[in-house]
Amino acid sequence: MTELSWGRRHPLLRVLAIILAIIIALGTLTWTAFKVSPWPSALVVRSMFDRGGEEMNAALDARANPLPVRVTTDVRYSEGRDTVLDVYRPESAGSDPLPTIVWIHGGGWISGDKGQIANYLKILANEGFTVVGVNYTIAPEATYPTPVVQTMAALGFLFRDADEWGIDPDNMVLAGDSAGSQIAAQTAAIITNLDYAEQVSISPSIPASSLRATVLACGAYDLSLANVEGPFGDFLKTVLWSYTGRRDYASDPQTRTASVLNYVDQNFPASFLTVGNADSLAPQSEAMATKLDGLGVPVDTLFFPKGYEPALQHEYQFDLSTEAGEQALAQIVAFVSAQTGPRP
Repeated sequence: MTELSWGRRHPLLRVLAIILAIIIALGTLTWTAFKVSPWPSALVVRSMFDRGGEEMNAALDARANPLPVRVTTDVRYSEGRDTVLDVYRPESAGSDPLPTIVWIHGGGWISGDKGQIANYLKILANEGFTVVGVNYTIAPEATYPTPVVQTMAALGFLFRDADEWGIDPDNMVLAGDSAGSQIAAQTAAIITNLDYAEQVSISPSIPASSLRATVLACGAYDLSLANVEGPFGDFLKTVLWSYTGRRDYASDPQTRTASVLNYVDQNFPASFLTVGNADSLAPQSEAMATKLDGLGVPVDTLFFPKGYEPALQHEYQFDLSTEAGEQALAQIVAFVSAQTGPRP
């Protein structure tokens, strides 16, 4: 029996064979795509992270919505689709300038949006600050150091137009969570270490004296500490490949400059660091705190014993239904207040 006559006598089997061949071909193409580009894995991670970020923000609706805070959204600070920011101010402040917290959102450099931390920033602003949430272009759409360049542009915009937004240009604090914490820390290091600024070819947009402090939550400050052989190895490879634009990022001289732990000096601003006890990035925060303390930089920390219960996962500070989340919020407010002086 020829192949043609077999196909005619068994049409259903022939259709199934064609479908199977298509599935195998698609599987091969997908596997190849995962091996030659970070995009497929990055989009999967982005979908999961964004869903988590939206749920986290929604959990704070009941607490944030009634607060008397004025919000201005999507203010453009530079050229480009993603270069927008939101400004939060207590209504009672009128037009008075307030100490200002500029917060860079997290998301593993490949996801996230300022809107996913909107309620938390509103809660912070209600404590008597001008708070700014900054968007930047995520990876793989843009690679390192684009978010740092954009963050620097946002700071310059806010500094120049401080009167319009109720910002005290002499009392600015850079803050961030997760990947945003790394971006904030690197931006602060560039502002306070001109040799480093020259090395990464990014000029400070505000005077070092204006940057009074940093608030760094659950960040990564030394990429060489990333355990790509551990249980989160595939995830780490995806985000680092996406952000750096290089699969062999570990051998890239430019990528090494993202490890801000190696470039902070004694001029780095006073810093508050926190991380959950069950966060795989905990060693990064601990190493950063140790380094800053050794340099004589004023450091305040909120770390938890290994056996703390309930175990605190990544981004624990945004969960204000927990005692630990409330403690982090209170300590952030107290730290920023102490570093920026009395508030109106």
